Amino acid sequence: MQPIRVAPTSSQADEWALVLTAVGIPNAIEPDAGGWAVLAAADDATRAHAALAAYDEERRVETPRVSVAPEPYPWMSGVALGLLLLWLFSITGGAAARAVWFEDGALIAGRVLAGEWWRAVTALTLHVDVVHVAGNALAVAVLLPPLVQRFGAGAALWLLLLAGALGNVVAAMTHDPRHLAVGASTAAFGAVGVLVALRLIPREAPGSRKRWTAPVAGVVLLVTLGAARDADLAAHVFGFVAGVLVGFVAGVMLRRRPGPVIQSMVGALAAVTLALCWRLALRG
Repeated sequence: MQPIRVAPTSSQADEWALVLTAVGIPNAIEPDAGGWAVLAAADDATRAHAALAAYDEERRVETPRVSVAPEPYPWMSGVALGLLLLWLFSITGGAAARAVWFEDGALIAGRVLAGEWWRAVTALTLHVDVVHVAGNALAVAVLLPPLVQRFGAGAALWLLLLAGALGNVVAAMTHDPRHLAVGASTAAFGAVGVLVALRLIPREAPGSRKRWTAPVAGVVLLVTLGAARDADLAAHVFGFVAGVLVGFVAGVMLRRRPGPVIQSMVGALAAVTLALCWRLALRG
């Protein structure tokens, strides 16, 4: 077999090899001094070159991959959300205080399924103790900035809230009616799910191993933070799944990051939703 093309990355070589396989040309991939060589038999060389050239031309006329201009200081949004969780904890206190916040706002599976849906949202803002809230504050500080870079601050916050709430609702369906849970980790796992979903959309992820850096880092971080003895595994899993679903839909529908006006409106919607849920929780 002889080299047809040399790719700078293994992902690009795999892509070219798949093209050749699709047109019935046997091929192989081998490491090369310049990267990764895609090989084919000498008799198939002409066909292979023609197939790859046609593929290149087809990609040139396709809708271009989403190009996202840099968001200024996206890390600030993550730090701000982390600080917000810490500030809320300073108001609500931990579970040991048995404050009204936990009685009215914690996720109790049976009550959520009985119609108190707002608990799926309010529970995201409550934490058991300092270690619990510090871990989740760190998680969202790390995971929110990549979402802000792609969707903008307002949209990213809404996706985080939506994934966390959906994950909590589904988790409630799997638990005993007396099961109680609190914490923002469901939303944090949702953020990881959104990041993974974006890597499943071709135009979002150019051929590079680095495209998995953020999701892998997030999974490692959250597995570490979520490995505590009392961690709610179901909420973590369903938060991740919810994040994948909402992330895929958002990634497909939003080809570009919405403008400042839309960001402000969606961010305000997230804030109003949280405030409304607490209003419903404390109305008694």
